[in-house]
Amino acid sequence: MKEFKTLIIDDERLAREELKSILKDYVEINVIDEAQNGDEGIEKIKSLKPDLIFLDISMPGMTGFEMLKQLEEIPHVIFVTAYDEYAVKAFEIDALDYILKPIDTERLNEALYKLKTKDEHDFESHEQPIEDRKDRQLSIEDRVFIKDGEKCYFVKLADVRMLESDGNYVKVYFGTSRPLILRSLNSFEERLDPEFFFRANRKFIINLEWVERIENWFNGGLQVELKDGEKVEISRRQAIRFKETFGF
Repeated sequence: MKEFKTLIIDDERLAREELKSILKDYVEINVIDEAQNGDEGIEKIKSLKPDLIFLDISMPGMTGFEMLKQLEEIPHVIFVTAYDEYAVKAFEIDALDYILKPIDTERLNEALYKLKTKDEHDFESHEQPIEDRKDRQLSIEDRVFIKDGEKCYFVKLADVRMLESDGNYVKVYFGTSRPLILRSLNSFEERLDPEFFFRANRKFIINLEWVERIENWFNGGLQVELKDGEKVEISRRQAIRFKETFGF
């Protein structure tokens, strides 16, 4: 098994200590040092030549992005930050992953799996591989990256109130945004957690956490009203399934 020399760069001491504690459970990760700002991070990257850095973005003096611009050779980078608005920029500079604080161990597993597979020529393991995000069912707390033309979004699925089939595209509703994704509604249904996302009819999937009220509708169907006032009909067949699944 390859061991990855790792440097943690974060201005918050408690954040560094927490991450070091979590990483002790990963035998392939060898934390060789830490830095509390960009200047110190640059110095230690040049002298220690780590394989991987866990990097905060918002730090005094210079940001994590500004620090990386001053390096000629950049190791693998996993951003660890409290802010989600920098995700698009992070992936634009080819970061390995982007993890929000507080650190979720499943997200950390995904990030380290990416590290291993990206370095697969040097990495050998007899362990069972961690399930790839692209193959597993997404949880309500997962965040998804959406690109719609020139606009990019990094949205938590809990904030997605519904999805609508629109020709060959799917329209994703969150906040005031309605980006389009070139994919079928069926493919979304396969990935979304059925405890939270329900196929209302041929055109809509709704987030049950957003349902404000339900009333009987025509031909044995139901109509739901979401918290933002939007209304969606549940077809007769799906209404039967809804009652069987969620009935008391």
